[in-house]
Amino acid sequence: MASPRLETYCCPNRDAATQLVMNFQPEVFCGVCIGSASISLLLTILQLLPKKGQSPRKMPKASSSSTILLLISICDILGGLGMIFRSSVWLGFPGFIADISVSNRTDVWPSTFCVGSAMWIQLLYSAGFWWLFCYAVDSYLVVRRSAGLSTIVLYHMMTWGLAVMLCVEGIALLYYPSLSSCENGLEHAIPHYITTYVPLLLVLVANPILFRRTVSAVASLLKGRQGIYTENERRLGTEIQMRFFKIMLVFVICWSSNIINETLLFYLEMQPDINEMPLKNLRSAALITWIIMGVLNPMQGFLFTLAFYGWTGWRVDLKWRKREIPWESMSSSTVGENAYPSPVNYQSNIHDSKKILTTDSQQTDEAITMLSEANTSSDERLTRSSPIYQGW
Repeated sequence: MASPRLETYCCPNRDAATQLVMNFQPEVFCGVCIGSASISLLLTILQLLPKKGQSPRKMPKASSSSTILLLISICDILGGLGMIFRSSVWLGFPGFIADISVSNRTDVWPSTFCVGSAMWIQLLYSAGFWWLFCYAVDSYLVVRRSAGLSTIVLYHMMTWGLAVMLCVEGIALLYYPSLSSCENGLEHAIPHYITTYVPLLLVLVANPILFRRTVSAVASLLKGRQGIYTENERRLGTEIQMRFFKIMLVFVICWSSNIINETLLFYLEMQPDINEMPLKNLRSAALITWIIMGVLNPMQGFLFTLAFYGWTGWRVDLKWRKREIPWESMSSSTVGENAYPSPVNYQSNIHDSKKILTTDSQQTDEAITMLSEANTSSDERLTRSSPIYQGW
């Protein structure tokens, strides 16, 4: 579970609200985290493995969006492994964990483990948020014919640079002047919580706007091909819109509990005594949402693969052969050699009226393919019915 409270707990003089949730049934909470993360990890890997009966399709060899979707899944997998490791140590070595609360000691390993595991989880999930934002940007740019091969390099620089910078900055401010003597007070911890939740809130606010603009651009692109908006094009636009909706739905389900929990804990921190009877319901709500976070946060990886690719099935094909893997079915902003003409060079490909029609059709197909549903049944249905897919 990804929460700034994990880092705050590493301070021996932690606040009462953090102490409340971290000491609430720690064995049960760690068991929930291990179970949820393990299930999500196995199902995510199962989703990404090639399956028997999947017929390879002619797709571009490289694309920014296919790489982004893969990196989102990798961040979720590594973040889930961090949760499993942290929770396993918490359950298996209670004496080791108890030393985290001891001040002025010579044994630095308990605090090192506490800070290191918490930073690992925060960094990976924060990077996943930034990659999800980049996916929304890339989806819009590819429809606008503005993305290119070098775009993924910029995405890497922005994602990992911002994730590392915000994580290190938040941790440095939280543990000032030292880990054994963290400053008290809510004001001291606020910068750390801001750096943690900035990418999450960015996805919640910016991604729906970018997705909406992408859907509108797709509709204009479909109308521009033949001058009409047929039922097939309308169905394809609906497929794309539903796919974006499922991505945001998964994100809201998995992370809304974090925002609710943090709001409740912040309110409790501002009270003189959080154990007062009038605050009983708020304490109960904070503890309930804390357990919910332990279930939903790790499940994001598997739920995202369902939103990205649909259910890919159980029949894993482990034979080594050159075949398409699930994330390659979401081609978008870049193309490899012998693939469709690049949108960046669209104007240079116009030579005569026949080439104009052919190039425009192929580029439209390329821009739309990565936005459509990735499950096989949807692709096959659109292949049979929509002129957008007749070029395949």
